[in-house]
Amino acid sequence: MAIILSIETATTNCSVSLSKAGETFALKEDNSNGFSHAERLHIFINAILKENSIDKSEIAAIAVSKGPGSYTGLRIGVSAAKGLCFALNIPLISISTLEALAHQVQISEGMIIPMLDARRMEVYAAVYQANYEPIRGIEAEVLNETSYMVFLQRGLVYFVGNAVEKTKTLITHSNAVFVENKLPSAKEMGALAFSKYQKSDTEDVAYFEPYYLKDFVALKPKS
Repeated sequence: MAIILSIETATTNCSVSLSKAGETFALKEDNSNGFSHAERLHIFINAILKENSIDKSEIAAIAVSKGPGSYTGLRIGVSAAKGLCFALNIPLISISTLEALAHQVQISEGMIIPMLDARRMEVYAAVYQANYEPIRGIEAEVLNETSYMVFLQRGLVYFVGNAVEKTKTLITHSNAVFVENKLPSAKEMGALAFSKYQKSDTEDVAYFEPYYLKDFVALKPKS
């Protein structure tokens, strides 16, 4: 069965996993308050392979979280994934960061809104049905008291991700459920990656770029 190495670096969580036939059997991650990807990602990759007695030649594909998320974090993750694909001559699979995040919520009815923190009151968010079928695509949007009202009026809405803290200060609708302390993780990527692997839904390693959603803006350092 195909072994897939998944890499998630879209937020402060530096996360790698191994999965076989869609089942994640190993996970290594570090969610410190700062970004540790540059220092830890390759260490985590080598460690998870060694701890599970997996040789790099046994890896069938590399899956990477494609965004949206941190510009720097995504660059580091995608660069590492592409380097491994080139070196091992194996396919690259991209996974939507928000789709994988949505899979951390398991419900029988209602909707799921995975959301990532952006600047000030802005978030990156998408909307999914309980079975993870998309209702609304990924958008960058500024939160206010009426955000997502069209969905909240239809039933329970589960908000998940690192934008939950600021979202719950504005949205007080009785149908809003806030799933706290959750970040995108490579744990949920295995099943999504295997589904794409079976369909040969892969990326061009040479030209693939992360999905930033918005152009990168460099901030001037404080004097």
